[in-house]
Amino acid sequence: MASAMGIQLLTEEQYRYLQSLSPCDEKTYSWIETPAAIRKLAGALFGDYRYGQVFVYHNGVQSYYAARGFRGCLRV
Repeated sequence: MASAMGIQLLTEEQYRYLQSLSPCDEKTYSWIETPAAIRKLAGALFGDYRYGQVFVYHNGVQSYYAARGFRGCLRV
């Protein structure tokens, strides 16, 4: 979906930087770019911000989190 919108998912590094500017995902979670080796095994990464800390987790892409949003980057 992100590529159809013309954007790229944030990498973990970009996601952590975004959180340092202004915390988001304090009550939600967002998919972030996942390394190809993990995607090949049907896994995916997502992150959130809790307790003043950025957390990155993993889950299967077919999990019940299928409707989770994502964070993207648009370069102009």
